[in-house]
Amino acid sequence: MKPEAVIVRVFDPVRGPPQPEANIERTPAPVWFSAATLQKKVFPPLAWVVPGYLPQGLTILAGRPKLGKSWLALDLAAAVARGGYTLGDVKCAPGDVLYAALEDTPRRLQDRMGKVVTGGPWPERLDLLCDLRRADEGGVDLVRSWLEAAKAPRLVIIDTIAKVRPGKGRDEGNYDADYAAVTAWKALADEFEVAVVLIHHVRKMGADDPLEMVSGTNGLTGAADAILILNRDSQGCTLCGRGRDLEEFDRAVQFDRETCRWRALGEASEVRRSDERTEILNQLATAGVDGLTPADVADLAGMPRNNAKQLLFKMAKAGEVSRGARRGSYVHPDHDATTPHNPDNSITALSAPASPGYPVTAVTGGQGPSAAPPKPQEPRPTLIEGA
Repeated sequence: MKPEAVIVRVFDPVRGPPQPEANIERTPAPVWFSAATLQKKVFPPLAWVVPGYLPQGLTILAGRPKLGKSWLALDLAAAVARGGYTLGDVKCAPGDVLYAALEDTPRRLQDRMGKVVTGGPWPERLDLLCDLRRADEGGVDLVRSWLEAAKAPRLVIIDTIAKVRPGKGRDEGNYDADYAAVTAWKALADEFEVAVVLIHHVRKMGADDPLEMVSGTNGLTGAADAILILNRDSQGCTLCGRGRDLEEFDRAVQFDRETCRWRALGEASEVRRSDERTEILNQLATAGVDGLTPADVADLAGMPRNNAKQLLFKMAKAGEVSRGARRGSYVHPDHDATTPHNPDNSITALSAPASPGYPVTAVTGGQGPSAAPPKPQEPRPTLIEGA
C-alpha cells in the first residue's frame, strides 16, 4: 500500500504554535514503480531546443570573462524566438524565450540586439529582463509565473548565475551551496519541459577535463543536465559539450566581429588538423630544399613536437610532403629533388621533344651510364599561402 501525502505543520514564531488545520503544507508522497512497468512505458523522444547543442533540462554555459558567452546566449535566444538559425547552420524550432541579461542595461541590450538581429523586426516571442531577484528571494517564482503565462515556452537564459544564486548558509559546505544554487532551476526546467541555461565563469587555470574548468565545486556540474564550455587557447576557440543526454562534442567555433555571432566550423580535431597541415606546408615552403625536422616545424609553427612528428609522418605517407636529404627531415613537394618539376604546366620531359644536346633517355632508377644529364632549370618560385 502506497503512503498518503505527508502533512507538515509549520511553526510560526509570531503567531505561536500551529492551530488545527492551520499553517499546513502538504508534501506529495514519493512515487515508485516497478522495472516491468518502466519497460513498457513509452517516452517521447528527447526534445532539442538547439539541435545537437541544447536539450531540455538545466545547462550551464561557462567561459572566460569577455570571451563572448553573452553574445552566444543572445544569439541562441533570438534564434529560438524566431525559429531561425544559430551557430551558422543550426535550425531551431520556434518558441517563447526569456533572457535575463542581468549584467546589461536596457541601452546596452538594445545595442547588442541591433547587431545580432538584422533584416527584419525583432522577435515578439523574446522577453527580456535586466533585473531579477535571487532565486530564494522571488527570482524562481517570477520565472515560474512567466513560464505559466507563456503560450509555448522553450528557453530561459539567466546571465549570470552569480546574480541570482542564494547566499551560503553559515553551516553549509561549498559543495552543498553550489548544488543548492542550481537545483531550483533544474526543477523548473523539468516541470515545464524547457531548457534553462545558467551563464557562468571558468577557472583561471586550465584543465584536461572541460568539466573541471567550471568555477566552483562539482556541486554545480553534478546538478546540471549538461555543460557547455566556451574556451580559447593558442589554436583558437572551441565549444565543448558534456551531459547526460548530450553526446560529447568538441567543436571549433569562430566569432564574427561584424555580426557579433558565433559560427561552428566543425569538429575541433579535424579543423585544427587542417590548420596545422597548412602551417606545416607554409614552413616547409619557406625552408626550401634544406627541409625541416619535426622539432624545427614545432618550434616555427608553435605546436607540440609530438603533434608535428605524427602529422608529418601522416602527411609523408599521404604524399603531401616528402622526405628530405637530411636524416629525419621533410621538404615541401615543390622542393623534392626526386619529383620532376614542371613550372610551365606542360607535359613531362619524357614525352616532350628533345632539346639540342640533351637526348631523351628513359631512366628507371638511379643515374647510370646511359642516363642523360638533367637539363638545367630556372629556380621554381616558392608560393607561401597568405603572402
